[in-house]
Amino acid sequence: MIGQNGPAGWTPVLRGALVLAAVTAVAFRVHLNSAAVACFYLIVIVVNCLDCGPWSAAALSLLAVGCLDYFFIDPVFAFTVADPVDIAALGAFLTSSLVVSRLASRARQAAGRARWERRNLERLYELAQRLISLDPLSLDPPVLLNAVRQAFELESAVFFDPVSAHIYTAGNPPAEFADRTRDAYIASRDLDDAGQRVAIRQLRLAGKSIGAIGLLGLEQPDRVAGPVVALAVAGLERARTVRAETRASAEAQSEALRTAVLDALAHEFKTPLATILTAAGGLREAAPLPFEQAELAEIVEAEASRLSDLSGRVLRLARLDRDQVQPRLEPANFADFVQSVVERYARMAPQREIRVDCAAAPAYASLDESLYALALTQLLDNACRYSPRDSPVEVKLEARDGFADAVVSNRGNPIPSMERDRIFERFYRGADSQAVTHGTGLGLYVARKIARAHGGRLDLEPESSSACRIAFRLSVRLDTNRSPHAATHA
Repeated sequence: MIGQNGPAGWTPVLRGALVLAAVTAVAFRVHLNSAAVACFYLIVIVVNCLDCGPWSAAALSLLAVGCLDYFFIDPVFAFTVADPVDIAALGAFLTSSLVVSRLASRARQAAGRARWERRNLERLYELAQRLISLDPLSLDPPVLLNAVRQAFELESAVFFDPVSAHIYTAGNPPAEFADRTRDAYIASRDLDDAGQRVAIRQLRLAGKSIGAIGLLGLEQPDRVAGPVVALAVAGLERARTVRAETRASAEAQSEALRTAVLDALAHEFKTPLATILTAAGGLREAAPLPFEQAELAEIVEAEASRLSDLSGRVLRLARLDRDQVQPRLEPANFADFVQSVVERYARMAPQREIRVDCAAAPAYASLDESLYALALTQLLDNACRYSPRDSPVEVKLEARDGFADAVVSNRGNPIPSMERDRIFERFYRGADSQAVTHGTGLGLYVARKIARAHGGRLDLEPESSSACRIAFRLSVRLDTNRSPHAATHA
């Protein structure tokens, strides 16, 4: 308890009575007058009231007045309480004792509060030290609860994690206490019960509730729970930040290793592929071959060339993912350029039909041809991967609002609304994508980086009414120094 009323029961009265008896015996033997005895009695009462309550002070005052009247006021050995001296002494004793006892009680309460506050500050400091000394990677709800419980000597502590819907405990809390903690989170409210020494608080970070903590056995919960919760939130946020930094560092190291491996593999692939291409071409040109052998040599040459392009594209994607994209913008005939990219891709995928609509194509656009070709090829590759083999892929060229757009569309399953923004994230692949084909999740991420480096955009078009077409719009800025009007194509 914070406040203290001094020794309980009749102990202060008995102690004071013994002291009064001793003073009375000495004063009676030396024949002191009533005024001197009254002063000694007053001193005894004041000193005795420093650690007793008002009832004990009043009882001792009455006893002192009785002793004064019986032993020192004529006639002695008789009670004449009607004497004005008795009334004055009683008033002085009662007033002094009650005032002193009241002031002493307040001082004791203030001292108790100070001790309680100091103890809580020590506990909060101890909790802060515990949380700081813990390894952030190992700071999970059970560890946090044990630290809080040990620092404040609680009966038990409970944490409700809304992400996993799991209730963590420290100690042996009653089942209903864990349920109250979970219900408090669901209702988004705090609960303090000083009588039961219970505090249930929301854990809020940046205005958002990240869970609820229940503390059982906490004194003055309305004053202590707030700082405890603040330290708990700080500890959890520190752990989350360190984990995120560790993951980011691990991913960066993994990316550096992956890029180095890709570099090595790409260079290792280039030499045998060049040899295969040279050998296949030389075999075809060395002497007339039968039709079947010539066809096989042509297939070897075409597939080796395709494999060389694919390995080069994978290497370029990895480097662009790691490095900042720095395009070298030059004016290019937009329709002719897109046509050449589509034709080059069609040679690598002869089994797919790719249609190009240049009716509204702009004449010139400012672009880095190698980078833009990489982004457009990635869109064509995705369209072929995630559409039926017998359905065509369409590329439509448009000019609008100062941008040249290439819209690549295909038939396929609609992309869920919750994934429409995430498909552009690094390494993200939707559930449907993982089921259809393999991939790294880098293609759209790098393509969007290329588009933004050109001052343009790469967006997923809103689904059409048929809900079975998927279209991506890749845009770059028009070349304002050239004619913005559409060119005429044969």
